[in-house]
Amino acid sequence: MRRKLATAAGALLAMAASVFAAPTAAQAADPAPGFHVEDGRLLDANGNDFVLRGVNHAHAWYPDRTGRALADIKALGANSVRVVLSTGDRWTKNGTADVAAVVEQCRANRLVCVLEAHDTTGYGEQGGAVSLSRAVDYWIEVQEAVKGQEKYVILNLGNEPHGNSGYTAWTADTSNAISRMRTAGFDHTLMADAPNWGQDWSFTMRDNAPGVFAADPRKNTVFSIHMYGVYDTAAEVRDYLNRFVSRGLPLVVGEFGDAHSDGNPDEDAIMATAEEFGLGYLGWSWSGNGGGVEYLDMATGFDASRLTAWGKRLFDGPDGIKRTAREASVFGTGGDTQAPTAPGAPAASAVTSSGVRLSWAAATDNTAVTAYDVVRVNGTQETQVTTTATNSATVSGLTASTAYTFAVYARDAAGNRSPRSATVNVTTASGPSAGKCAVTYRLSDWGSVFNADVTVRNTGTQEIKGWQLDFAFPGSQTLNSSWNAKVVQQGTRLRATNESWTETIPAGGSVSFGLNGSSTGANGIPADFTLNGVTCAKS
Repeated sequence: MRRKLATAAGALLAMAASVFAAPTAAQAADPAPGFHVEDGRLLDANGNDFVLRGVNHAHAWYPDRTGRALADIKALGANSVRVVLSTGDRWTKNGTADVAAVVEQCRANRLVCVLEAHDTTGYGEQGGAVSLSRAVDYWIEVQEAVKGQEKYVILNLGNEPHGNSGYTAWTADTSNAISRMRTAGFDHTLMADAPNWGQDWSFTMRDNAPGVFAADPRKNTVFSIHMYGVYDTAAEVRDYLNRFVSRGLPLVVGEFGDAHSDGNPDEDAIMATAEEFGLGYLGWSWSGNGGGVEYLDMATGFDASRLTAWGKRLFDGPDGIKRTAREASVFGTGGDTQAPTAPGAPAASAVTSSGVRLSWAAATDNTAVTAYDVVRVNGTQETQVTTTATNSATVSGLTASTAYTFAVYARDAAGNRSPRSATVNVTTASGPSAGKCAVTYRLSDWGSVFNADVTVRNTGTQEIKGWQLDFAFPGSQTLNSSWNAKVVQQGTRLRATNESWTETIPAGGSVSFGLNGSSTGANGIPADFTLNGVTCAKS
């Protein structure tokens, strides 16, 4: 495997995925009161096998979003969430009361809570990052918030605790941190992140994991690898995961994504191999990413009804969360086999050229309805388009002047699915016709790098709500980042879609977004632009 430098943790957000595998057979003399490792597997407090299937949520930066986020993450089928906390060294500290509230919210949503201290990110290379020793100080400070929660909480010692400098200290630092945690009375399953910004390209964690695991007196530590650009082939993914499984060492994929600035991770291989080996994964991340990795958002603007392509892949795709997640038995759902009743027929409102709002009468269940799946119906074929915890949802990304049929299913916490509701037929409004939109592309060219400020004008008489702008670079340019729109590149083609705050273009009004790129040749202005499939004038 060639060395690649990971930069994810230096950005505002970029983590996710968890994969629990097998540890060694030796166990602590006294049984763990909650999650514990046994014969190479992570078991819950009832002794049942548990495989993490969840996502990361950046509570430290978005504490006001956590309650809704956890409910939505659960409704989409996850059984766990990795929660970003701050020790107070780099960001606002999450104190004892705050951590206790997060744990309670996880339990209320029947999610296993993986708590991680984020201020260690890139220690030795990232300015302001703190050591694992300082992270242990923090856990001791907030110990009352997690004491007695061993059935529901896993403690991730510190996020990506070494960058690409000084990473050889990882083995001693991690062993010492585990020892201090046990001496302080923590009985929880502990999770240890890899060095090299979590990606372990040096194989420091891989080669030293047996000794670190053996140093835990409770034999209750699992290891976490973050898979971004270093893991861009199926062979690399499989080799790394198998090195742990074959030695009976517990492993999780604590973070991963479907794209990254340091390379293109093979998310399909990560998910498929994790499922094959029975390992857990936690995708990065629910919403709110910045610093150039906004494309790692799973939900646009924290809106569960507006999943991104990455969010849909992780939750709905092959080997995804909905198909593979099983709720921890400590929440007591093992005996529930009764499905909810069918929801009421959906009613359509707020129909635009690219979206519709659906609402329906709630279903009932012997325990509780936890989610609704909205599907598009085409004859005998169904395609799931969104999932929500409430009895309404906004469906976006539709084609103008097109007929659609929708229906809804209800689900409970045990995964029981209701009969399908009655259907509703919807025809979207017409989009902007030719000549009803105009695009200005202002280029700031510095040779090998450039910025472009793009203004999209609605020259028609009806507002445009929800938009997609397609265009192509005229040369060998490569997109680096964007703002005020989600922009993705495939070959020379680019597709920009609105953010929540740029969703509506009033009649006679405009929205603007920008992008940064690099090139090996001359930069130029795209030849044409299409808005929601319709050609726009250039201005």
